[in-house]
Amino acid sequence: MRLNPRRYLPILDWGSRYTAETLGNDLLAAVIVTIMLIPQSLAYALLAGLPPEVGLYASIAPLVLYALFGTSRTLAVGPVAVASLMTAAAVAPLAAQGTPEYLGATVALAMLSGLMLLAMGVLRLGFLANFISHPVISGFITASGILIAAGQLPQILGVSARGETLPHLLSSLWAKLGDTKPSALVIGGAVIAFLFWSRTRLKPLLIARFNLSARLAGALSRAAPILAVALTILAVKLFALTLPVVGDIPRGLPAPTLPPFDPVLWSQIAVPALLIALVGYVETISVAQTLAAKRRQRIDPDQELIALGAANVGAAVSGGFPVTGGFARSVVNFDAGAETPAAGAFTAVGMAAATLFLTPLLADLPKATLSATIIVAVLSLVDLGALPRTLRYSRADFAAMLATILVTLVLGVETGISAGVALSLGLHLWRSSRPHVAVVGQVPGTEHFRNIDRHNVVTATDVLSIRIDESLYFPNARFLEDRLLAEIADNPGLRHIVLICNAVNVIDSSALETLEALNARLRDGGVTLHLSEVKGPVMDRLSRSHFLHELSGRVFLTQYDAMVALAPALTAETRAAARVETAKAAR
Repeated sequence: MRLNPRRYLPILDWGSRYTAETLGNDLLAAVIVTIMLIPQSLAYALLAGLPPEVGLYASIAPLVLYALFGTSRTLAVGPVAVASLMTAAAVAPLAAQGTPEYLGATVALAMLSGLMLLAMGVLRLGFLANFISHPVISGFITASGILIAAGQLPQILGVSARGETLPHLLSSLWAKLGDTKPSALVIGGAVIAFLFWSRTRLKPLLIARFNLSARLAGALSRAAPILAVALTILAVKLFALTLPVVGDIPRGLPAPTLPPFDPVLWSQIAVPALLIALVGYVETISVAQTLAAKRRQRIDPDQELIALGAANVGAAVSGGFPVTGGFARSVVNFDAGAETPAAGAFTAVGMAAATLFLTPLLADLPKATLSATIIVAVLSLVDLGALPRTLRYSRADFAAMLATILVTLVLGVETGISAGVALSLGLHLWRSSRPHVAVVGQVPGTEHFRNIDRHNVVTATDVLSIRIDESLYFPNARFLEDRLLAEIADNPGLRHIVLICNAVNVIDSSALETLEALNARLRDGGVTLHLSEVKGPVMDRLSRSHFLHELSGRVFLTQYDAMVALAPALTAETRAAARVETAKAAR
């Protein structure tokens, strides 16, 4: 088989059509995203328990690597809130913040997460992320947003309080409430108010005052955090405020590094790395597909695994921490007119310039400003309204969402997402083990068959037509057997059972064995088993077994054919009714 380089290097595709106009659009988007990313990268590094410069480092190499391997034209990769929180939760039990061991563990976490994503991409295992249901992901992100916002309150108040869970954090915060620094509270509160104001009022103001396009004004309004950074740094210098600040940030590009290759450490972070990889991939692919659909572009999910894996390996090699696709930055990138992943590479250049020239200016940046930036960013992740919406639609999904939220808040991030994954798999197995099974009858005057509990239909007393709305495999085979045996016990006059298989895509070996045993039991009880509307691939597999040779009844092409053969009087009545209706219509 010939290897197609464009499959693994999408840059060879879009790069061959790159134009000067595309360059201009990508450069403009890169400038806007860089302005937005500088304060975010600093804030998310602190959220992960790392020095602020690590956030800058994690915003350079990953963007370049995603530009090489990614299929989304507008996705912006870098540090994000949820991944930063999961990083802190994974590494905090292993080392103290501020130590080389802590930084080494985060680098190893990024490397291992990246390698897992790369392996999944090469093996085309992107489908594994589908086993985390949307209610669970939504519940986990909501709980993470609450935890992140609550975790920033100590910086807003200027106090020292910590906690890995919401009860511990609030308890610690309450104990230190008397140590609140008014200057930190004023700065943090003002930045929060300004950022919320900018989300709704700044865009119309830019359009009215400067006659900007709606798209450009919207993108610039999302870059308001950089203005908050500049103003609060100026306020600290002018008024000599005493409050926690970022402090000196080393100038210069990150030196290439490798994580500590400690087998014990890697075994300790293996599960967190997998969870970060899965959650990050789900978030990334969701954002990428949403934006791609607006421009009728295509996303390759398996290639996105490779691109995101390469980005995380790049973050590790440059001394960073796990990264993923950010929703807010990607929307800004999209609104600013980015046309190709080159916009991300240009953003990396901007971030590299920031590490070289801007870091001395950030020494007096209040930590309360960064915390306010995080709070405003993550509160958009909190969607408690999803709980009543989900409850109205599905109680089981509501229970999974609520349980994920509560477990994450009370027991911590890693336990929360682990419980969520277990709930997703448990719900899937529970639902598939109890498939919807309907007894159907014939709609008078037609060849259609519908559920007897929902429609006015006719049935034959000695024929049971039953439709299975699920593939048959080991979790639900016994359920089907029990249902059919119960029907026979309740209807002594039954002589024929027809399994309608139009919704059955697979019959595995366990289900086949159950069908063989069921066929024998029914035959011994004087009941004939028939199949109808069996799909071609399913029929192909059945033909390779002894089941069709031992089947006591027949396999019918359609359910109507089955009823013509098994209940001719019934179908004759419906044909006669159809002729009468046709005659009436002709008059």
